[in-house]
Amino acid sequence: MIRRLSLLTRKAGLSHDDFVRYWLEVHGPLALNVPGIRRYVQSHIQDETVRADIPAPDMEIDGIAELWYDSVEAMERSSATPEALALYADGALIIGQIKSFVIEEKVIIE
Repeated sequence: MIRRLSLLTRKAGLSHDDFVRYWLEVHGPLALNVPGIRRYVQSHIQDETVRADIPAPDMEIDGIAELWYDSVEAMERSSATPEALALYADGALIIGQIKSFVIEEKVIIE
């Protein structure tokens, strides 16, 4: 199983509350139409903790999107579908910045 994890920052001029409301109520349901997505989770940022001994990146995060696929190939096929392209176009309406990672989990505690 492969996961794409994306750190999202809202567009300038959009409040955090408006961002998460649209992301949950309008954008999220569009993912139901995208073939190949095995699981989709939105994590809405509620608070932030910064440690004094480790510097934090200079990026404000409003949410974390996690999408699961069977494989990298399945993710690539899924991302090329018209439904995925519509999802990405909708995301561009509210997302000001995004940084994505393709990750493979290594479970330490089950």
